[in-house]
Amino acid sequence: MLINWVAPYDGGSKISRYDILIRAVDGTTFLPELTHCDGSNAVIMSATECTIPTSVLRSIPFNLKWGDSIQVQIVANNIKGNSLTSVAGNGAIILRVPDAPINLQNVEGVTDGE
Repeated sequence: MLINWVAPYDGGSKISRYDILIRAVDGTTFLPELTHCDGSNAVIMSATECTIPTSVLRSIPFNLKWGDSIQVQIVANNIKGNSLTSVAGNGAIILRVPDAPINLQNVEGVTDGE
């Protein structure tokens, strides 16, 4: 899942990191995911985006289920402190996408004798 955001006004001081927080299945707790969305990573900070595999969102600590809405909050940090927490974005739902068919064969159908 791609998460992206617009960099806020920095108050004249460069942003030093983003806290990227994802809502857990309990519906109230927002937690960081630092393996794929470490907001102190220079590449992620510059791009203002990161990508988290669905398998991560479906496992501990998030435990989201198929059909759950993915909500994310962003907090910017610089020498002046933390920004306000963004309103929780809600632009994606975890969907199960079927695998592509494999080993397709043309099998003659059975007729009813006509």
